[in-house]
Amino acid sequence: MILVFLSSGLFLGWSLGANDTANIFGTAVGTKMIKFKMAAIIATIFVILGAVIEGSGASHTLGKLGSINALAGAFIVSLAAALTVTAMTKLKLPVSTSQAIVGGIIGWNFFTGFETNYHSLTKIVTTWVLCPVLAAIFALILYNVFKFFLGKVKIHLLEMDSYTRMGLILAGAFGAYSLGANNIANVMGVFVSSSPFKDINFGNIFALTGIQQLFLIGAIAIGVGIFSYSHKVIKTVGKSLFRLSPITALIVVISESLVLFLFGSTGLRNLLVAHNLPAIPLVPVSSSQAVVGAILGIAIAKGGRNIHYKVLGKISVGWMITPVITGIIAFFALFFIQNVFDQQVYKSVEYSLSKQVIEKLNDENIATENLTELEIRYFNNYREIKIAINKLGTFKPVETKTIVEYSKVDSLKIPVSLEVLNETLFSEDQFSALRKIQGQTFQHRWQLQENLSEITEEWEFKKDELKNKSYNQKLKEKYDYIYKTLNSTK
Repeated sequence: MILVFLSSGLFLGWSLGANDTANIFGTAVGTKMIKFKMAAIIATIFVILGAVIEGSGASHTLGKLGSINALAGAFIVSLAAALTVTAMTKLKLPVSTSQAIVGGIIGWNFFTGFETNYHSLTKIVTTWVLCPVLAAIFALILYNVFKFFLGKVKIHLLEMDSYTRMGLILAGAFGAYSLGANNIANVMGVFVSSSPFKDINFGNIFALTGIQQLFLIGAIAIGVGIFSYSHKVIKTVGKSLFRLSPITALIVVISESLVLFLFGSTGLRNLLVAHNLPAIPLVPVSSSQAVVGAILGIAIAKGGRNIHYKVLGKISVGWMITPVITGIIAFFALFFIQNVFDQQVYKSVEYSLSKQVIEKLNDENIATENLTELEIRYFNNYREIKIAINKLGTFKPVETKTIVEYSKVDSLKIPVSLEVLNETLFSEDQFSALRKIQGQTFQHRWQLQENLSEITEEWEFKKDELKNKSYNQKLKEKYDYIYKTLNSTK
């Protein structure tokens, strides 16, 4: 059943490979600088490397948008996205798998009553606008840099041809790596919360986490899509929107790759956070939007002539309807598989305003007198408790969010054996603190956090958020790892 449920993720990976590889090598193949077979081999190798090495960053943002906690639910969301992307590919439209998967997750949230994190949604939607704009800006800058350089340096035509071909290969490899790092979240991100894989250690040489194994098979599926079907969309991207020369094709690939790298590199993000610089959000952005933005940047640099607005209009319509179609398909498919095939498409997450929660809220200076009628009640999902609190009409949105967050019931049991946790991820004091609470059960996450921070300050978040941003972010990732691991072992 695990293989059956993961099959839709593999199908989506195939669809992404078939659709989005055109964004990496479409301009190079379209200008006949690189043969399709060579482009496919390079793209497959570097997509796999990017997915396994740096794929976890962008998937974390998708997890915040909606944490799909059952394999059957993840199967349907991924299948809905794959069907939409495949249909658009059939129409030769370079659509966004990012938009497709986001639409599917929101459809799942509506069906199950789980929270849609609108902060994360806003962050993702904002990047849908920033992505093509940034790519266009990069393309404009690079076009003028190349123009200035080539005007000053005299290069023989054959040498120029050779340099351009090599540049397209290197830029394509970088683009494929960035695509894997950024867009594997679209393919396998919905399976992260319900991943069936366990960490594997290959002696003292290296280790593959369960998530990396998940991303590896997803990346292989992308490679299959690259070889089997991607040539169809390459024609639209490489020729139909705007005629490109080999040099401008190179500029387009570099510009798009830079955008994907910026929004997908955990290494770059950690470097910025470590130096207390503004961190670029790790969000799965659309390579289709990036390449179209880059091509338009080139077109604008050349005076805006010869843009095929009819093709641009078709592509834009595809972008707008993709998340809507996917969300609708996911919603009705979830109803069907739950009621006809009796499959669990989500695991219930209860909320309870217990006495401990009331005491915690009082500590946070939130007036709890009006919560008396809701005390000790159990709510079946996020939607139910939020509606009940809003009916009281006495709490600000930020207070409502805090009440709901503290009320969430997780029932986290620290196992007697801590072998399920990767000890190397923690400091000696942190793991020692975990040993001291072995066998204990905590109804709420904040209770676990309070107990650990009482044992050692290494489990305590530091108050100066701006100064300690890097430290707090790493600590949060450790807590998230514990929550996910303990929930997966229930």
